[in-house]
Amino acid sequence: MAQHAHGVRLSPPTWLTAGLRPQPAPVPWAAVARASVALSAPLAVGLAAGRPAYGALVSMGALSGVIGDTADAYRMRFFNIAVPQLFGAVGVTLGTLVYGRDWTAVAVLTLVALVSGMISSIGSVASVSGLLLLLNAVVGAGLPMPRPWWTAPLLLTAGGAVVLLLTLFGWPLRGGVPERAAVAASYRSVAAFVRAAGTPEHDERRQAVTQSLNASYDLLLAHRTRRHGRSPGLTRLIARLNALIPIVEAASAAKLRPARLGPLPEAWPAAVLALADSIEDGPRTGTAVPLDLPAPTGPSERALDQALRYAAAVGAEPAHAHAADPDRLGRPAAPWVRTRRAARAALLSGASWRYGLRLALCIGLAQVVVSVLPVPRSYWVALTVTFVLKPDFGSVFSRAVLRALGTAGGLLLAVPVLAEVPRGWWDVPTVAVLAALIPAFSAKGYAFQTAAITPVILLLSDLLNHQGFGLVLPRLYDSLIGCGIALVAGYLCWPESWHTRIGDRLADTVADASAYVALAFAGAPGQDRPARPVRRRRLYRDLSAVRSEFQRALTEPPPTGPRAAAWWPLVIAVERVVEATTATRVRVEHGEPAPPPGEVAALAADLAALAGALRTGTPLPRPDGDAAAEATRATGPDVLGPLRSEVRAACAIASPVLG
Repeated sequence: MAQHAHGVRLSPPTWLTAGLRPQPAPVPWAAVARASVALSAPLAVGLAAGRPAYGALVSMGALSGVIGDTADAYRMRFFNIAVPQLFGAVGVTLGTLVYGRDWTAVAVLTLVALVSGMISSIGSVASVSGLLLLLNAVVGAGLPMPRPWWTAPLLLTAGGAVVLLLTLFGWPLRGGVPERAAVAASYRSVAAFVRAAGTPEHDERRQAVTQSLNASYDLLLAHRTRRHGRSPGLTRLIARLNALIPIVEAASAAKLRPARLGPLPEAWPAAVLALADSIEDGPRTGTAVPLDLPAPTGPSERALDQALRYAAAVGAEPAHAHAADPDRLGRPAAPWVRTRRAARAALLSGASWRYGLRLALCIGLAQVVVSVLPVPRSYWVALTVTFVLKPDFGSVFSRAVLRALGTAGGLLLAVPVLAEVPRGWWDVPTVAVLAALIPAFSAKGYAFQTAAITPVILLLSDLLNHQGFGLVLPRLYDSLIGCGIALVAGYLCWPESWHTRIGDRLADTVADASAYVALAFAGAPGQDRPARPVRRRRLYRDLSAVRSEFQRALTEPPPTGPRAAAWWPLVIAVERVVEATTATRVRVEHGEPAPPPGEVAALAADLAALAGALRTGTPLPRPDGDAAAEATRATGPDVLGPLRSEVRAACAIASPVLG
């Protein structure tokens, strides 16, 4: 290990090495087996029929399906695989029609890249669809495809259909299992949150709860509009997930218990775990889960007792009993309405156009390089740009670095395969082994996924262009060129890449927190305000998105990474403000005196002032909340003390950054 003269150890910067650490994730054995069969079986059929190129194309389509199979619920998996395959068929058709026409291919692929980039902002399925549209267009324009023109899209779509059939094979036996498992996992996450109340692990567990609830609601609400009220199982799961929200709020309030009382008794988290087990066991009704709860000793425990008993009662009631319940999160619009709105927003959004233009510029440059340089180049340059320049996939800079390193690692795997394995039937077991690595490595990180995918694509493309071992070094050069184009034309030339706009996003969230503080204490205690949980869930979802954006920015090189690091403590502080607001409201609902309206308004004004300072970059004015508290503190208990402390901490954190 190299060292400085004074003995200080030299090490790569964190932003460079963050993506090279494998993520702790279990091996998805079912996906491993599915990928192995889906990619090797078509190749075996093609060889048996004397059409190895046909088998290779079907396997390529299956590879796209394996990469896109990221959902848990079967209905979502159907859409995640089927819809992108249709876009991929259009892409390969366009690419095949311009194969060998250098400048026509440049124009067509540039236009396809613009469309692909713009539709990627509509949603997760649209993002994968845009990726396959461009990806297959690049492959069709760079590799010789079987004739007539419709052969390649038909074979690629057949490969996606193979993955789809293998994926949905267990639907009749396991229908509803992923949804129940997700809701049960959310309950278990909340149980850990209840157990951590008042301990140093509290904030970490709260973030885990937010992520788990987001995943569960996304899973259930994705098809709620179409089936709500008609599917008893789905209705019951939504009711039980909604019943979890009061438990989360009560657990937040438990953080404010006097320290002398210590952590909550184990009976409270054990009761939440019992509810989780009842959900995962199946949709049974008629008998409530027996709860052995201690006598509550304060407002927080009274809230927790009431929330747990309500959740147990919900689980025992028939599904139709909750069909007309007030919707805590707002019923989503119909799918076609959401799609139309998202498409309109994509067409009118400046960010959508900027990303589409960035991607189009980089793909156009990649195709120009392929057409102009006298050395033989391939579709791999544009392919690399396509994978690197995906904004919803992470940092462009770190992905370019990881792509180069992952490709180099994948080429090391490909060297013995292309050099020693004879083409023919030996390709079938080889592809079966290499394909099995894709799901296993994908869970570890992007560089590992790239290393697993690279040898599979090289082997399948060799069945189309028959270059053998000669593919290895050109593909490495092509990857480096593609990464260079993405870094220069897609990253460095765009100021928004290295001027983080995280302050604007955070300012919007702080403004929403200000509105939530005012809303939380509006009305008398006990008065139901459905807007409160709606606003709270949206706030936590927004904060989760801001947290993800921060974590992405932290992997960028200076100056973006250090700037994001400077704002990071404020993200945590705002999360604590929202939680303190909820906790105080819960305690007011269960016995604490209501806070003076003037003091609430002063705290909301302090947060609004913080949001304005974040947008303008101006110094913060003196907070008004302390003065309001001094004027009212003599009249009764300081109910808002914990919330005021969190607001004061957020302002103190922001002041040095704002100068």
